Amino acid sequence: MANVRIVTDSTCDLSADLIEKYNIAVIPLCIVMGEESYFDGVETTPDDIYKWADANKTTPKTAAATFDKTEEVLRPIIEAGDDVVFIGISMQMSTTCNVIRMVAEDLDAERVFIVDSQNLSTGIGLQVIKAAELAAAGKSAEEIKEIIESDREKVRASFVVDTLTYLARGGRCNAVTALLANTLKLHPKIVVKDGAMGVDKKYRGTIDGALFKYAKDLHEDLLNAEPARVFITHSGCTEETIGKVKAFLQELNYFEEIHITRAGGVISSHCGPGTLGVLYYSK
Repeated sequence: MANVRIVTDSTCDLSADLIEKYNIAVIPLCIVMGEESYFDGVETTPDDIYKWADANKTTPKTAAATFDKTEEVLRPIIEAGDDVVFIGISMQMSTTCNVIRMVAEDLDAERVFIVDSQNLSTGIGLQVIKAAELAAAGKSAEEIKEIIESDREKVRASFVVDTLTYLARGGRCNAVTALLANTLKLHPKIVVKDGAMGVDKKYRGTIDGALFKYAKDLHEDLLNAEPARVFITHSGCTEETIGKVKAFLQELNYFEEIHITRAGGVISSHCGPGTLGVLYYSK
């Protein structure tokens, strides 16, 4: 049986340590700032993005992985004789999965298996790690694809946004709505379901208070999660805020692993700083 290599894209928001631990290959998406395009996580950082966005009073555009960069990542894996399972950002949000398909066809690679995560951020990352564990356990590429696709509806991905300014700048919410929400200190909870994002509820007050209420609201669901791991993924929150959410999760005495990861350029471009989510698999 061929070795199975797990490949993902930069929106998975996994830390460098986890990418190295599970030997994951990452294909970067693109961040377009003005006339220049940069590879996410390779040529630009979220902090660079925030500086540019604030200076220009707009948000960067984001684009799918390029054909050339995808080929650069996939070719050596395919030439080594490995099977590939690619798990990427929701096809409702990006054409990246289609780029992978085109490159695989161009390379005459028949053993590239593409999984639409129907998710984003560590909602993808959870699936990527599960796939890597399945590969390490000796599962075939076909088996991994089947298991990940059958379990993806169990991924729980949500996050609370500090400000709607970035979503408004990017055309994902009305400017008047954003102004009103910011004035009233409303922080929407965004939930990913069936590959798309929607508003679930709104928290009022400081972002610290909103995030703690959000975490506490997840209490029952968290105790019905797969206990292997949970992610706290943020786009630039204070250590104090992150620490409060982590302490709450630790007090549950339930999860074997609690990972804190920083969102990459794509997620940060759309949500702006101060966004935080708790992501996990339900049972």
